[in-house]
Amino acid sequence: MKKVLFVATVVKLHIMVFHIPYLEWFKKNGYEVHVAARNDYDNKDECIIPFCDRFHDLPFERSPIRKNNLQVYKDLKNIIDTEQYEIIHCHTPMGGAIGRLAARSARKKGTKVIYTAHGFHFFKGAPLVNWLAYYPAERWLAKYTDVLITINTEDYEIAKKFKVNRIEYVPGVGIDTDKFKNIEVNRTEKRESLGVSEDDFMIISVGELNKNKNHQVIIRAIAKLRNEKIKYVLCGQGPLETELRELAKELDVENQVKFLGFRKDVPDLMKVADLFAFPSYREGLSLSLMEAMASGLPVVCSEIRGNTDLIEDGKGGYLVEPSDVEGFAKYIKELIEDSRLKSEFGDFNHKKIENYSIENVMKEVENIYKL
Repeated sequence: MKKVLFVATVVKLHIMVFHIPYLEWFKKNGYEVHVAARNDYDNKDECIIPFCDRFHDLPFERSPIRKNNLQVYKDLKNIIDTEQYEIIHCHTPMGGAIGRLAARSARKKGTKVIYTAHGFHFFKGAPLVNWLAYYPAERWLAKYTDVLITINTEDYEIAKKFKVNRIEYVPGVGIDTDKFKNIEVNRTEKRESLGVSEDDFMIISVGELNKNKNHQVIIRAIAKLRNEKIKYVLCGQGPLETELRELAKELDVENQVKFLGFRKDVPDLMKVADLFAFPSYREGLSLSLMEAMASGLPVVCSEIRGNTDLIEDGKGGYLVEPSDVEGFAKYIKELIEDSRLKSEFGDFNHKKIENYSIENVMKEVENIYKL
């Protein structure tokens, strides 16, 4: 039986979020499906991967200098040399680096090695250290890659400079737009469960509470607006939760900011929201932003790689420099005051996101897998 291996740093926050439709495709096409990643579930027994025949739990670390990664490389190389995969599809920076290095011998024997760059660490405006550390590494790893897939146009243009067999641009990992179209939610009841009233203006953000996601800029923008009817709903966990709570309290908006933690009902929450805010410093092509568009929400987001592929300024929302508190406040206020514009932006996003549907993306990736 033909075998395929998916490699990524973690399961819960990567494989389960982005790649289940691809595992299903391989399973339906007669492959034995393997996954190699770190089990990042708090309760390890919850790690059940659909369409996966064998899970290799390896302690990948995100940092390239952690000693664990050397042992992961050795263990992964042994797995690859033993299992004789037809295709190895690598994801995430460390999964991509270790996976491609471990597959060098197998590649010489005919294994096809694919790497999807979900967002290079080097990009326009990135710190110089990112370019010095990651750019040479990716150029070097390109020679061990049969197909390099990029998911935004900026990365695609950069990747053209690499010496790699084949470079492809694919519009993201695909989103199930029907999942968001067909949702029926009792708006009043859902909002009440969050402490949000029917006449509040509900802003939602989805993402880990970390420095990159930059949630603090929205809290500061809300504080500037001095409008108690604005409620900011944050879905996600992370190391900055305490700091963000303290900031909201310091700015006297603690009653307007709702920390919901990890949620499984994000589509329902987006359905009852008024605006999606997304002020990240760095993204590849954000799935949560695509979900907001599929939900028909207008967007105010940072003007960065990936976001500029998805949001057309003045048509689906507004693009703002990540640290521009005044800019975010200005456009939030504009969309509160102009319901017609809010509706037009949401309708525009709802139509545009069809180009990024899982059906369209799968067709392009299938062509890559079949070659």
